[in-house]
Amino acid sequence: MVGGGFWIVFEGGDGVGKSTQIALLSEWLRTADAGPRTVVTTREPGGTDLGRELRQAVMHGEHVEPHAEALLYAADRGHHVATVVRPALERGEVVVQDRYLDSSVVYQGVARGLGDMVERISLWATEGALPDLTVVLDMEPLAERMARDLDRVERETVAHAARIRQGFLDRAKLAPQRYAVVDASRPIADVAADVRSRVAAALQRVGGTSGFDADSPGVEPWGTP
Repeated sequence: MVGGGFWIVFEGGDGVGKSTQIALLSEWLRTADAGPRTVVTTREPGGTDLGRELRQAVMHGEHVEPHAEALLYAADRGHHVATVVRPALERGEVVVQDRYLDSSVVYQGVARGLGDMVERISLWATEGALPDLTVVLDMEPLAERMARDLDRVERETVAHAARIRQGFLDRAKLAPQRYAVVDASRPIADVAADVRSRVAAALQRVGGTSGFDADSPGVEPWGTP
């Protein structure tokens, strides 16, 4: 935690419902039941003007050589942390982010076989910045969830869905105090309640909460995975 802020990252394979759960958690964090708090929502890649250009080029453009792709993600990550994440944390805000370091480690390092260097270059680019809590939304890869419009990266990794899922679980085992693995196969409302509970507990551990009621939904469950 930097400057009284708190940094939450959502990770998981394609189609597990990150966007829905980020929206629900962010809305709850902004309510009186949870503080209220100033919440910044962001994503990687795409959380800055540079990130949006890189996202278009990497995820929707032509083939990018895997090593070059990993370097592009690291460049975006360093810029994103320096210009969006760290300033928000220094202001005492809560940052809720879609994907971070673990996605690069799992998708490029594991699924594409680039190894430990992926993590090393990202930590160098971000000066070692790590989230206070990483929520891993976990579920068995389902064909129907992947039978949608996929970007280039998703199309190339769908064949490795089982390895990607295990990769995130393996990451969580390395630092269980900093991860919350949540069963994302349940109804949206149940997943959201579990996420709220894990976030409330994490905030209490660092003394960053007052008046939290994790059982209060704050908003109605909505959206689709």
